[in-house]
Amino acid sequence: EKVFAGKESKAQLKERTEAALAMVGLSHATYKHPNEISGGMKQRVGIARALAMQPKVLLMDEPFGALDALTRAHLQDELLRIVGETHSTVVMVTHDVDEAVLLSDRIVMMTNGPAATVGDIVKVELARPRDRLALANDPQYHAYRTAVLEFLYQRQQRPAA
Repeated sequence: EKVFAGKESKAQLKERTEAALAMVGLSHATYKHPNEISGGMKQRVGIARALAMQPKVLLMDEPFGALDALTRAHLQDELLRIVGETHSTVVMVTHDVDEAVLLSDRIVMMTNGPAATVGDIVKVELARPRDRLALANDPQYHAYRTAVLEFLYQRQQRPAA
């Protein structure tokens, strides 16, 4: 309402809300109260709120960090699907190497400390749409994962000048 109230009618706002909830698979929970939904559903609501504004760039900071592994995997898959549909650019902060490789086209790895800088960039050239089960045995996926781990555990300890 704050973004589109002056430009859209109540019916259009309701339609926008319903479309965003449908995009994240929450149409069935439209009339539930916050105390009636799970943590994963709350994360989806947050994504739906952001998508309802039709952003060109979506900024996400550890969006799946507080979730159990299965819910996290489902929401990662949903994000892949949504980005495929909307063609939005997503900038995500994550500390999960597998999540970074699965979701990214580019992984920007930062150096440690308060004066952190870009330490390295890995361009991820895995075909889309991505299937996590197929990637489990993909040598290219493992090469990207290894590159990130080498940065974190070897080069990060002694960054190049």
